[in-house]
Amino acid sequence: MSHMLASLESALAPITIVAGHYGAGKTNFSVNLALDLVEVGREVTLVDLDIVNPYFRASEQRALLESAGVCLVAPVFSEAGTSLDVPSLTGAIMPTLEDASEEHLVIVDLGGDDVGAGSLARFSTAVRRQDHAVLYVLNRHRNLMADPHDAVDNLREIEAATHLQVTGLIDNAHLKDETDLDALMDADAYAQTVSELCDLPLVAKTIPESLVEDGKEAFAGTKLASLVYPIRLYVRNPWE
Repeated sequence: MSHMLASLESALAPITIVAGHYGAGKTNFSVNLALDLVEVGREVTLVDLDIVNPYFRASEQRALLESAGVCLVAPVFSEAGTSLDVPSLTGAIMPTLEDASEEHLVIVDLGGDDVGAGSLARFSTAVRRQDHAVLYVLNRHRNLMADPHDAVDNLREIEAATHLQVTGLIDNAHLKDETDLDALMDADAYAQTVSELCDLPLVAKTIPESLVEDGKEAFAGTKLASLVYPIRLYVRNPWE
C-alpha cells in the first residue's frame, strides 16, 4: 500500500481538505487516507466537519480510526454517540488547524456541496496561513454530476463557500459494492475533461482493493497507472 500512497502524498499538505459533491465518497476517501498515512508512520488528525449528513460522517468510524492511531476531532453531538443533525462544532478545530505541520498532518472531511463546505468558511483565514491542499472528489456515477460541467460548477461553488482554491482532483468513480472495472474505466474521460476544464491535476484514481490487480493491468502504459490508489469501503448506509 505504501508505494501506491507515495504518488498521492505529493498532493497533500499539512492541512489537506477533502471536498466534493454529496455522495461522491469524500468521507470514505478521507478515512482510507488517514489510515494509510498512519500505517506508514505519519501522525494524523482527521477533522470531521460534516454537520449536514447524519449518516456518512467520519465520526461514525471513531473506533476504527482511534484504534489505528488516528486522532479524531468531531462535532460535539458525535461524541455523544448520536446521529442527531445538530450543527455544533467543537472548539478543538482551530487549535488543530494551527498546529498542523509536516510532522502532524491534518485531514479535514467537509460536508457535501457548498452548503456542507460552508462550515469551513469561519476557519479559512487560519487555513490560508498554513501550507494547505484542497482535494475535490469526483464520482462520475452520481446522477447530478453526470456532466463534467456540473462537476465544475459544483467545484466553483465549494471554492466560493470555503474561500479556498481547489488544488487537485480525486477520480473516485464508484457504485459502492457494485463497482466493477467497467465503472472505473467509464469515468476516465469524464475525469480528464473536468481536469482540463478546471486546469487542475488528477492526483489519484481510487480503485477498490479487490480490483487493484485488474486495474493496474487495464491502466498499464497510461498516466493513470501511477495514480492508482486502492481503497476499502468503510462508509455504508446505516441499513446496509
